[in-house]
Amino acid sequence: MRLANRLFVALAVLALAPGSRAADLAVLNNGFTIRHERREVIGQITRLYVDAKGESYVDVPTDQIERFEKDLSAAHAGARTQPGRASLAEMIEGISSNYHLDPDLVNSVIHAESGFNSRAVSPRGAQGLMQLMPRTASQLGIENAFDPKSNVDGGTHYLRELLVRYNLDLIKALAAYNAGPLRVEQYRGVPPYYETQAYVARIVRDFNRKKLAERKTAKSPARVTPSRKPTNP
Repeated sequence: MRLANRLFVALAVLALAPGSRAADLAVLNNGFTIRHERREVIGQITRLYVDAKGESYVDVPTDQIERFEKDLSAAHAGARTQPGRASLAEMIEGISSNYHLDPDLVNSVIHAESGFNSRAVSPRGAQGLMQLMPRTASQLGIENAFDPKSNVDGGTHYLRELLVRYNLDLIKALAAYNAGPLRVEQYRGVPPYYETQAYVARIVRDFNRKKLAERKTAKSPARVTPSRKPTNP
């Protein structure tokens, strides 16, 4: 897979701006969205500022944006099911919402990391659903990395930090999640390690598959069952 060619599609999953104020969604031609606080047209590019301070932004070709609409998700955030009583899928969705990430992305990371095995331990000592190293878990304040809620919260928090660190470059963020930020900065991108390159490709491919299936479902016309003609007595 050519990682550079996948970058634009992958960026559309993100909505990192804080949820404390009203925001807009840029709906792209491919069906994905980018949540942002404000926007600015610069030539043929529309710059979407994803934080209130204007420090983080994404540049998107203007002709790739279909429309803008208000983001109403924050208004319903309080109505979510409590994670302790929810299924794993609902828990992931709730945590992803807290960090303004697409739950499909978080699910794709979990699938690649542990195959949804909350007791998984890698040969290097990474633990739990999102395979947190003990040092990373400690820095995130996680006492039990095998607790699904704590692990997903910590892993999603860490993924968000990496996305902010790399200005919403999902490819670099995923590479850093796998190989560490130092290696990404050393090679100014995805390190030349087969494991890391395959890891990034696998997650982006899985995420894109989910979004394409979602789009097809949304476009499928509802089935109408024909009424049966009454039988003559």
